[in-house]
Amino acid sequence: MNKSIRRRAGLSLTAVAVVAAVSACGADDKQSGALQSGAEVTKVLKAAYQKTEEAKSAKVEMVTTMPDSAAFGGGGEMKLSGVMGWDPMVMDMTMTGAGLTLTPGAPEQVRMVWLEDAMYMDAGAAAAKEMDGKRWLKIDLKSLAEQSGSAALQKQLAGSLDSMDQSPAEQIAMLLESKSIKHVGSAKVDGVDTQHYKGTISLEEMLEKNDSLVLGEKERDQLLKGLKGTGISSYSTQLWVNKDGLPVKTDLSMKTTEGVITMVTNYSDYGAEAAVTPPPAAETFDFGRIMEKLGDKMKGLGA
Repeated sequence: MNKSIRRRAGLSLTAVAVVAAVSACGADDKQSGALQSGAEVTKVLKAAYQKTEEAKSAKVEMVTTMPDSAAFGGGGEMKLSGVMGWDPMVMDMTMTGAGLTLTPGAPEQVRMVWLEDAMYMDAGAAAAKEMDGKRWLKIDLKSLAEQSGSAALQKQLAGSLDSMDQSPAEQIAMLLESKSIKHVGSAKVDGVDTQHYKGTISLEEMLEKNDSLVLGEKERDQLLKGLKGTGISSYSTQLWVNKDGLPVKTDLSMKTTEGVITMVTNYSDYGAEAAVTPPPAAETFDFGRIMEKLGDKMKGLGA
C-alpha cells in the first residue's frame, strides 16, 4: 500500500476527530450593557436550550484549530461549512484546510456527509484510482471498532460516535453545568446584537454532579459517555445568543491528552432543511478495507 493511501487514512481519522470534538466568524470585543444576575443567566440559557433543541437544524460555519500532534494530522486549521441537523444527527459539510495539503492529489476541498452513524468523504478523482474507481470513502465507526480487536480503540471510537450526536443545544447544556458561568455583556456578532456568556467546566466536575438543569438522566449519561471516549478533560465555553434566544456563535476550547483544540462555530438559518442522503453504494469505498490492508502490511513488517 502506497503513502497516499496511508495519508488518506490519517486524513479520514483526523476528520472524524474534528467532527467528534463536534459540533466561525469573529465577534466584536467591546462588551456593554448591564450584567445579568446568576438567576437571569440560568433563565436565558434554559430558554435558549429549549428553542435550539426544537429548531432541529441550522446552517453552520466552523473553524477548528488542532494541536501539533500525529493524532490530528500534524495540527493546523480546518474549516467546515454547510448544514447540520440533530436528533438524529445528520450533516452535509465542505471541509478545507489542515490535512488536505498533506495528501497528494487531494482536492482543495472535501465534501463530508454524516448519516446513520457513518461518515462519507468525497476523496476526489485521484483517490478513486486507488479505491476501485470509487471516490467516496465510507467511515463506519461501529464496524471500525469491531474490526480493530482493541478494547481501548473500541472505547475511543464508541465515544467518538456518541459525541457526534451533539447539537448546539447540548453545548448550551454543558455551559449550564459550569459553576463559573456568567454574563459578559452585550456584543455584536457580524452586525447582530447578542448577549455574551462564558464558563469553564472539567469532565471531573460533570461526573461529580448528579443532575442537569436541562438534560434528562439518559441524555446526560450519553453526553458524558461521549466526552469520556474523546479524551477531552475540560471545556472553556463562550456563547453568544441573539434576541430570538438562539445561539449565533459558540467558542469552545477543549483540553485533551494531545493538546488544546479550539472550535469556533457560527450558526444561522435555524430550521434550514437538512435533507441528507448518502452517496450511491456503487461509488463508495469502505474505509475498513483500508484499515485491513494497513493491518496486514504492519503484520508483514513484524509489527
